[in-house]
Amino acid sequence: MKLVQFVGGADSSPQLGLLLPNGEEVVDVFAAASGLSAPACRHELFDLAGDLISEIRVFAASFEEENALEALRNSGCVLAKNSLNLLSPVPKPRKLIAIGRNYREHAEEQGADIPTEPLIFSKFSTSVVGPGAVVRIPQGCENLDYEAELGVVIGRKTKDVSPAEAGDSVFGYLNINDISARDFQFGDGQWQRGKSCDTFAPMGEYIATTDEIPDPQNLAIRFRLNGEVLQDSHTSMMIFPIPEIISYASRFFTLEPGDVIATGTPSGVGFARTPPIWLKEGDLMEVEIDGLGILANAVGC
Repeated sequence: MKLVQFVGGADSSPQLGLLLPNGEEVVDVFAAASGLSAPACRHELFDLAGDLISEIRVFAASFEEENALEALRNSGCVLAKNSLNLLSPVPKPRKLIAIGRNYREHAEEQGADIPTEPLIFSKFSTSVVGPGAVVRIPQGCENLDYEAELGVVIGRKTKDVSPAEAGDSVFGYLNINDISARDFQFGDGQWQRGKSCDTFAPMGEYIATTDEIPDPQNLAIRFRLNGEVLQDSHTSMMIFPIPEIISYASRFFTLEPGDVIATGTPSGVGFARTPPIWLKEGDLMEVEIDGLGILANAVGC
């Protein structure tokens, strides 16, 4: 399944949608005709141990029945994607965890040591925005940078899990752009402010559940700035693959449904170029990962 969250249609509150294979239409999961009810806590949407995700899968499977989609269209459940305001597929992660220097060439381009264990930092959940949202240059920032990353959405309460078992904790995958104010990051000597300003974590357009992505370590990952490819790599180049990241993180803190892990960026970021490339007002950024569509965001003040 490909899941989006959106505002539009008959309801002005955030809604869950299933993106149809044509990529142009979204089924409103909790519309009256679906027979499904929205949970009290939105993080229940990502809980693989709960009943709701199984009910959503059954609902999605019903689309294959003859005339089922036509009936949903007639009931107003099927909406044109371009009529909706897409939000981040996880609008408010419980935790937004990130991994630094997880591609060898990215560590090398900045003259840093190759990590021997995953380098964990965090971004505040208030930095999360959706596709099409404007990434704002914060006051005093002159060195704004991009980082295309594969995001992992956690779907199960997870503590002290082994790498062999870690895959069972994954709900799905999505595109992330780890926006970074390098002057804040390097000037502070630690990363929290430089990584966590408002709008610094665009995500989307959708979550692809694990059945859609058979091997997350076999995906091309690209970043384009105003149409020019600046990052072009492959998730097979990660130093620490996803199961190792999940296992390592779960030693120290409990992972929960609705947590998101950004798994690191490949080489080609702006600050490591000669001369550096800094984001400026009016720029258009695009993160594209195989099977996960395109996350596009403009830069503004």
